[in-house]
Amino acid sequence: MSTSTAALPLPSLAQRWRGRVPGLLLTAGVAAAAMGLATLPWLQAHGISALTLAIVLGIALGNSVYPRLAAQAACGVGFSKQWLLRAGIVLYGLRLTFQDIGQVGVAGVLVDALVLGSTFALAWWAGTRWFGMDRESALLIGAGSAICGAAAVMAAEPVVRGRAEQVTVAVSTVVVFGTLAMFLYPLLYQLNLAHGWVPMSEAAYGVFTGSTVHEVAQVVAAGRAVSQGAADTAVIAKMVRVMMLAPFLLALSLLLARGRVMQPGAARATIVVPWFAFGFAAVAGINSLHVLPSAMIAAAIDLDTVLLAMAMAALGLTTHVSALRQAGIKPLLLALLLLGWLIGGGLAINLAVRHLPG
Repeated sequence: MSTSTAALPLPSLAQRWRGRVPGLLLTAGVAAAAMGLATLPWLQAHGISALTLAIVLGIALGNSVYPRLAAQAACGVGFSKQWLLRAGIVLYGLRLTFQDIGQVGVAGVLVDALVLGSTFALAWWAGTRWFGMDRESALLIGAGSAICGAAAVMAAEPVVRGRAEQVTVAVSTVVVFGTLAMFLYPLLYQLNLAHGWVPMSEAAYGVFTGSTVHEVAQVVAAGRAVSQGAADTAVIAKMVRVMMLAPFLLALSLLLARGRVMQPGAARATIVVPWFAFGFAAVAGINSLHVLPSAMIAAAIDLDTVLLAMAMAALGLTTHVSALRQAGIKPLLLALLLLGWLIGGGLAINLAVRHLPG
């Protein structure tokens, strides 16, 4: 009796994984296509990453052929969108080390923290008060603009509890305005160089770019448009900003739970503990010890790109264009406001911190 009882979970587990296979194969195929396209020189030069392409391809399939496949593939697509995403965020920690903080110094960390906090606060306040948006959309757009683009949006989704279409709208704003920033920043640097409006060395431009541009790929492109040195500094500043993802998610979860407690008649608040964020910090810590072989790190980063691309593909597959249309112009206006703040307010923060005594 006990033997047969112990054997019962095994067929159930096997059946569960068999049900996931079609969806996993579909998201893997979309991810592979996106990663292949991302190697094209023109796309690389314009900072279009595999993650961006994966969600675009996913949306295209999600609004054409996927509805006919959804019955068979939904289980695996959902698994990609949830669990592969969390695994991808954990492995994202291999892209940086705690030594990166030392390279930008206390001033660089302070700049990143101030830009992150002010941008997210502005998104929350302006999104809900000025534009009358739902809180989840405003917070997701704020996370993407304040930290590290699409990866931050996806990481914040379990904490914010946003719907697929809200996540897609937020990711779309990152793509649109991050791409605009990628071209705008080098142009503004050259104009400033010609007119001397503010003192701005290549290193200072790198910190400014890394602390304010949305995606890592966009930061690299905007930095290289000025010089390789500017790009190197920009990437370090950006990686320190990415490192703030874990404490940000924990603080956001506590803040949202507290807000639910304060609502009259609200049910008992629950704190969404972002365990994957702790995993992200732990992996970054292990990477900082330099005990892992470089070949293993490179392979794990490649795997991470695959996992995140599959998660993006799954998000696109489950997003309907009608939902994006229903979102209207308000998310774009909010994202435009945040871009303006990242440029103007971010520059002011950079200049102010640079001139602090000591």
